[in-house]
Amino acid sequence: MSALFDRFPKLAQTLAHVDLRVTETPVERWTVSGESLRAKRDDLSAPLLGGNKVRALELLLAGISCGDTVLTVGASGSTHALAVAEYARSLGAECEVITWPQDTNAVSLATSSRLNAAARVVRARSVAHAYLLAALRRARHRVTWVPAGGSVPLGAIGHVNAALELVAQLARVGEPMPDTIVVPLGSGGTVAGLLVGLAIAGLHTRVVGVRVVPRAVANRWRVLRLARQTRLLLSRLASEALPAIDPQRLEIEQGAYGVAYGRETDDGRKASRSLRAAGGPRLDGTYSAKAFGSALDRARRVPDEGVLFWLTFDGRWLADDDDANGESDG
Repeated sequence: MSALFDRFPKLAQTLAHVDLRVTETPVERWTVSGESLRAKRDDLSAPLLGGNKVRALELLLAGISCGDTVLTVGASGSTHALAVAEYARSLGAECEVITWPQDTNAVSLATSSRLNAAARVVRARSVAHAYLLAALRRARHRVTWVPAGGSVPLGAIGHVNAALELVAQLARVGEPMPDTIVVPLGSGGTVAGLLVGLAIAGLHTRVVGVRVVPRAVANRWRVLRLARQTRLLLSRLASEALPAIDPQRLEIEQGAYGVAYGRETDDGRKASRSLRAAGGPRLDGTYSAKAFGSALDRARRVPDEGVLFWLTFDGRWLADDDDANGESDG
């Protein structure tokens, strides 16, 4: 949380958080299929399990202690649910996850298998059924509730920190800010936090959220509402007025979804293979492969635009074989 605390020193006393060993993640320049763009390697955010979710969990798991129970929900191959389970366990807590079915692929199946080993998993018939079971569980038992994706204002503050981290690290090395940041758009916490952080820094960088979930979940109204709620919460905690969110800084890419959550696309597979051939990291077909395909296409179509791809998926733990080589997702 150092970038956030540098900007708002009072938060070190007012914002409860837990040390999950999150560190500044590098920015790399990639050349893939002849196109040049930069990447924010948030897959390397923490040693236990990287990716974007741990940034929210630094705040959402504050106060958890040995013997507590953490409850969350997610699709059967949810990397959010896996992150909650692994970090709750690292703090000595138990984790319960209520899941619903999703289209499967190699990585989602591997994620589901690891989740089953890390948490008590209850399988629901649908999203609505999962939330009903979660509501009943919360009413009858003492649990710490972590919403799907960690996408609530408190969790999104972790991604405000990430935006300020990017601004600071590029300034240190004298590199310009990107014109556009391309990031997967699921439950919206990462995109909302980036919008707030960039507004605080006074920058006009555009955030392109590549939609990978149904439109009812990922849409402008929901993302901007979460961003405004996050700004208000942060302003109250920091006792400081913050700049307003500019809706024009948000763009939602609709074309990469692929009909169903978790269903791979040809463009995503191609982009993932191209990155691996260039020596890059694994991607997941549900989130990062689709978003990277959009980022690569944008770099190709608008060569003068500075594009930065925000890698939210940590594939380091996957088996290094042809079935789970990052060309699929979870």
